[in-house]
Amino acid sequence: MGSHSISLLKPSNSYIIFVSIIVLQACHHLIICHVMPPSPPPSQDLIFLDPRLAAVYPVIQKFKNTITADPLGITNSWVGPDICHYQGFYCDNPPDNLTATALAAVDFNGYHLGAPTLEGFVDQLPDLAIFHANSNNFSGVIPQKIAQLPYFYELDVSNNNFSGAFPASVFGITNLSFLDIRFNAFTGSVPLQVFKQSLDVLYINNNNFMQKIPIDFGSTRVLYLTLANNKFTGPIPRSIGNASSTLIEVLFLNNQLIGCIPYEIGFLRKATVFDAGGNYLTGQLPCSLGCLDKIEQLNFAGNYLYDEIPEVVCSMPNLLNLSLSNNYFNYIGPLCRKLVKSGVLDVRMNCIAGLPNQRPYYECAKFYFHSFWFRWFCPWQYLMSVIPCKINSTYPRRPPGARTTSVTYPALIRHRLL
Repeated sequence: MGSHSISLLKPSNSYIIFVSIIVLQACHHLIICHVMPPSPPPSQDLIFLDPRLAAVYPVIQKFKNTITADPLGITNSWVGPDICHYQGFYCDNPPDNLTATALAAVDFNGYHLGAPTLEGFVDQLPDLAIFHANSNNFSGVIPQKIAQLPYFYELDVSNNNFSGAFPASVFGITNLSFLDIRFNAFTGSVPLQVFKQSLDVLYINNNNFMQKIPIDFGSTRVLYLTLANNKFTGPIPRSIGNASSTLIEVLFLNNQLIGCIPYEIGFLRKATVFDAGGNYLTGQLPCSLGCLDKIEQLNFAGNYLYDEIPEVVCSMPNLLNLSLSNNYFNYIGPLCRKLVKSGVLDVRMNCIAGLPNQRPYYECAKFYFHSFWFRWFCPWQYLMSVIPCKINSTYPRRPPGARTTSVTYPALIRHRLL
């Protein structure tokens, strides 16, 4: 009797297993229901400030679902109909209807968001004018349809994970004035077409571009240009003088440029910054550089330049920094010596007798022994002493407070927001 009662109280093993499976399945469904985030309400159930904002709401929510990294919790604010207060999104009145409210700009600078592509997002925001995304982890390609956005004029995807060929999609953007793709892994050549676009700013530094600078480079309309830290080869084209009415700052530094400094650089009368340091340039400094009335920063350090530094080069009225270190110059006159003392001219590691921090004698002797072969690369040697302007020693200097702050040098800093 006792043993029979006990057998009624103890369920069979098969029963225990069956009940356990039922309980586990129930718990599993409960866990799924608890963890899955609630789906955003359909846009037709929300009240938007403007129909244009209602149209981009599903685009933003779809992009939000592709985000793979959001360490700062930026997307937590991308909820509800008030798109103009989403973090990183900015609204304005579109040009075609000044009484409407539309999404005009997206600024993700420094957010460290991750997503496998921008396609289906940037190119699907019809009133977008500005997209800035410095220091994120976006990859893929720049959407082709971005060229169809009628008001778009600024694109910054610097310091991301983009790669491959130069993004050809930018060529169709009619009003593009600002293009920043620095600190990515783009490779190959840069189409000449981009230099001919009416850009104010073109930053393509710190990629893996490999090509000769186009021979008609001087047709560029760009005002501020950085080609630094790539693998550009060949000489600086003599056509650069044709950019006299546009080019204000240009950075060629740390590439693989060869040949002599073209005399035509002296025609860049608007230039305030010219930097070709860290290349393989050779020959003499052209006297035409003395015509750069507005130049403030001039850098040819780290090349193979030689002979004397022309006094006229040291007479530029607004010069703040003339960097000629790590070359093979052998003489400077009194005006240049004055700039050395004031800290404006840097001639360390050259071959100038009587100055400190110069190259050893044997190193200079070896270089000049072979200097004949370097001269052979300067077919326009006769132009090196030509001054294509009237040098006025009384040219008015800009007051200290009027000195400009460089636009291009900050682009050499990876996380710098421009």
